[in-house]
Amino acid sequence: MNRYFTGFSTGLAGAVALSLVLGTGLPQANAANTPAPANATPAKPEAATKPVPKNPVVAIVDGHKIHLSDLAKAAQSLPPQFQQAPPQELYPVLLNRLVDERALLIQARKADIAKKKSVKIAMRHAADRALEAAYLREQVKPKLNDQAMKAYYQKHYVGQKQPEEVKARQILVKTQAEAEAIIKKLNGGAKFATLAQKDSIDPGAKNGGELGWFTKDEMVKPFADAAFALKPGTYTKTPVHSQFGWHIILSQGKRQKPMPSLDDVKDKIRQTLTEKAITDALQDARKGVAVKLFNPDGSPATAPDAAALDATPSKN
Repeated sequence: MNRYFTGFSTGLAGAVALSLVLGTGLPQANAANTPAPANATPAKPEAATKPVPKNPVVAIVDGHKIHLSDLAKAAQSLPPQFQQAPPQELYPVLLNRLVDERALLIQARKADIAKKKSVKIAMRHAADRALEAAYLREQVKPKLNDQAMKAYYQKHYVGQKQPEEVKARQILVKTQAEAEAIIKKLNGGAKFATLAQKDSIDPGAKNGGELGWFTKDEMVKPFADAAFALKPGTYTKTPVHSQFGWHIILSQGKRQKPMPSLDDVKDKIRQTLTEKAITDALQDARKGVAVKLFNPDGSPATAPDAAALDATPSKN
């Protein structure tokens, strides 16, 4: 059964970043296992009683210091294959990555390739993108404060009618014949949860087919229509077909969805406000410049309206 619940997870990269910034014991615990970059100068042993700095230097490359906070930033952009690795393994990987990057930059400067036309263009484009991103952040950040989120919550949640929810169990099988045979067993007095554990191919089978509470838009249409048409305590007398297979559904109750707390929807509200702030910033930026558009053949294009210019229209 396909469900459309959304959740928030910081992922290992965020946890690693936090542990690298706050867990000052991590570098020391792994110092013996950390491979030293080529030509690295061994650090002098420090007195055991010396306090550990909050943001210690973890490498020096030709005089350039790399701090623990630099590793924390690098952890935010880890590739997916590293997401399951423990922080103890990621520390030497991140450290050597930053040493390599700094070494490449030093060699590139020595080679003086910044004078090449193609490199100049690439550097200018990179600088432009960085400036655009920084400006956009400056425009968006003030609109994401607690007051704005509380105002949005009051307007869109408090006092608003919440959708209806159904609590249900299901048995999912591959064929109509299997589903019809299960319904006959239910008609004969068999327990729904027992049959779900025995016959259902849905991941929730181990819990007796329990699905919990859900709104109509969280389920595929054939399933949702059947589930919301049932009276609590009854099950579908004919199998319900969807792209996932054949369903037998037991309704366990109906209710108005409880209003979520601000903390429950804070991340969702922040995302909505971010999207709107970006859209507003783009529209304001367009208003402050003269724009001329042309067709692929170079001929002047007809003046588009504001909606056509806006590639990311706001939902609110």
